Amino acid sequence: FVPEETRRSIENCKGRVVAVGTTTTRALESAARQGWPSRPTSTGLVLQPGDPFHVVQGMLTNFHLPGSSLLALVAGFGGTEPIREAYRIAVAEKYRFYSYGDAMLII
Repeated sequence: FVPEETRRSIENCKGRVVAVGTTTTRALESAARQGWPSRPTSTGLVLQPGDPFHVVQGMLTNFHLPGSSLLALVAGFGGTEPIREAYRIAVAEKYRFYSYGDAMLII
């Protein structure tokens, strides 16, 4: 559920909408696709490479596990090859992955 105040802030935003986390990204993109419902709803939205993003223009997220739907969402947003390269560097530099690991800002 995305509160009305948040929707208005997004509509009036003069800069980029940057989501913090994949859950926030999914909630914003789902709400926009559903016409910004005024009550809590569920979603089956799975974002992956090739899917359009209508609201989010930047994302702060951690490094997700290989093969996960979260990694598919990140690759869909940032592009498969750029994300693959970021992960290659992260592995080489011994970044930490998943919930308590390092983060990346994708713009």
